[in-house]
Amino acid sequence: MPGVDISGRAAVVRPVGEIDIDTAPSLSRALAHALTIVTTSRADRVVADCSRVTFCDSSGLNALIAARLRAVEAGAAIHLANPAPQLQRLLQMTGAAPLFPREDLPGPLEPRLSDTRPAPPGTPEGR
Repeated sequence: MPGVDISGRAAVVRPVGEIDIDTAPSLSRALAHALTIVTTSRADRVVADCSRVTFCDSSGLNALIAARLRAVEAGAAIHLANPAPQLQRLLQMTGAAPLFPREDLPGPLEPRLSDTRPAPPGTPEGR
């Protein structure tokens, strides 16, 4: 499940890789957790940093839209940061782009420690 970080007044979710039928439930849980943080703290919005999303299908789009509906009911918003071109096209083609305000975050963001993997043996970094 993507983690949730607090950055300023935003609860930031950072999905990585493909968002499809297998991974969309994890994104939904992370967005729900971020929304809980927003409703119980000084954070005022959820930001989905999509800079490391390589693919998003209708399952991922449905997860974003469902989370947006919950956020609106709670008086909050979900913003998108750094969406990759494929995700931008999906949002435009479906008419969902206006539902998600854009937010600038520094990008591409450095991987968190939990996202780093050791270099394979035999490479200069893995010696």
